[in-house]
Amino acid sequence: MKKTYKSEIFCFVAHMLKFTKLMTLAGLLIFAGCGKDSPPATKTGTGTVVDTLAPSKVAVVALDDEVNTFMTTYNVPAVSVAITKGEKLVYLKAYGTSDKSKGTKAVISDRYRLASLSKQFTSVAIMRLLDQGKIKLDDKVFGDGALLGKTYGTKAYGPHIADITVDELLHHTSGGWGNEVNDPMFSNPGMTAAQLITWTLDNRPLDHAPGTNYDYSNFGYCILGRVIEKITGQTYEEAVKTLVLTPIGITDMTIGGNTLAQKLSKEVTYYGQSGEDPYAYQISRMDSHGGWIATAADLARLLVYIDKFPVRTDILTPSTLNIMYTGSTANAAYGCGWGINGNNYVHTGSLPGTATEQARLDNGFNFVILTNTRSWKSNFDYYLDQIFWRAYAKNPTWATDDLFIK
Repeated sequence: MKKTYKSEIFCFVAHMLKFTKLMTLAGLLIFAGCGKDSPPATKTGTGTVVDTLAPSKVAVVALDDEVNTFMTTYNVPAVSVAITKGEKLVYLKAYGTSDKSKGTKAVISDRYRLASLSKQFTSVAIMRLLDQGKIKLDDKVFGDGALLGKTYGTKAYGPHIADITVDELLHHTSGGWGNEVNDPMFSNPGMTAAQLITWTLDNRPLDHAPGTNYDYSNFGYCILGRVIEKITGQTYEEAVKTLVLTPIGITDMTIGGNTLAQKLSKEVTYYGQSGEDPYAYQISRMDSHGGWIATAADLARLLVYIDKFPVRTDILTPSTLNIMYTGSTANAAYGCGWGINGNNYVHTGSLPGTATEQARLDNGFNFVILTNTRSWKSNFDYYLDQIFWRAYAKNPTWATDDLFIK
């Protein structure tokens, strides 16, 4: 029986093994130079129009075949795909039905729950604060003189809690509160984030000394959201928009609602499988680890501004990008919110009704895949990832124009 507290696990080891195999099959990393349902033009912080997105006009048959096979095999109502090559948006397409009850055709402006792809936005926001000199990664989080002081908790802190640093939360090495022993984020659904942090500090001691053990923790990223709020004086959502989204021209992202009645404009409907209820979770409380909704193009835009490639100026300094994409002594294959495989950086997300993936690849491609369901049928995650790699292995012809710029 599947346990609900593992609803947003990033299955890192399995994914990295899968990723290595697929990279080999694909021929490994050769660098290459991407109407009515279009969203409004996005703008930079200075008000300059950057683009008006449009769906791809010429099909990449190999990719379309893989998407359609995946959707049929796993009963997936809708998929949205964005692919960049050489920092150009070379493919942007929506497939299927965003709302089955209304028969609504999926379009590229549809917004999806990102689940754990939200963590990368939290990480980039922290890295922006690092570049601005407003935070240090070795800053302590709890206790006298720490970033959050004693705002949370009603008892004296347990062993090592006052030793936890920002760096350790980013790398999932805080010493506890992870998926190995029931991530607290999936407990106490009636509590606010602040109440949950207090409850956890009072009732859940650490399992290890900070920095010594990797354990993927949604709760750790919930704490990072509160750190961002403390430093900026803004809500987490406002701060990420100020630090990350507005500077690169993303205007359509927001934190999602919990119930079907709270579904936002241009948001898809989510469908559970195997008895799962997509609307039973506190998505808004998950803000900094799993609460964002966005289009595939939004994520593709983020990737081209943090990918270390030279066409577009990254929003983080080279040294800070290296920090973000470097693992810990406890797990060299997980950086600050990113899985690491050589010079490739990937992450997946999973909740009832949601499965997502984004990847920055050293072959000059980046890809984003968003869906409005998840399946427990065999190899679902594997074949979600294979959508891009199987198409790539067929060496299709990609567009040379840039769908970011119209």
